[in-house]
Amino acid sequence: MARVLFVCLHNAGRSQMSAAFLERATQGRHEALSAGTTPVERVHPEVVEAMREVGVELSNRTPQRLTRELAERADVVVTMGCGDECPYIPGKRYLDWDLPDPKGRPMEEVRAVRDEIRDRVDELATELDASPVRS
Repeated sequence: MARVLFVCLHNAGRSQMSAAFLERATQGRHEALSAGTTPVERVHPEVVEAMREVGVELSNRTPQRLTRELAERADVVVTMGCGDECPYIPGKRYLDWDLPDPKGRPMEEVRAVRDEIRDRVDELATELDASPVRS
């Protein structure tokens, strides 16, 4: 089982969608974590709405702060716009997904980000299943 940590700025959009999609894609074969460098109080409403459209409920999730301990627990760290605030832990695999922040964007743009995340997560899940990381 691999642990994948998805990190973005507020832990209220991209990282939440990514973790939810990995959970759904791997059905417990891998662990998904998410965090933000400057978390906000709740998942962005437009993100909740876009994810509901594909059968994923995020309104009950609470954004959390990225800590070094969370990063150390992960086998793979996927960063999305957190820049230099993301801790670098030697020996971890890092992926940087250049995706726009969906906060405050029109729904069509939020859906496009959601769909891009789903595609990337599906590729990552396939890769993890083919070559699992042991932790």
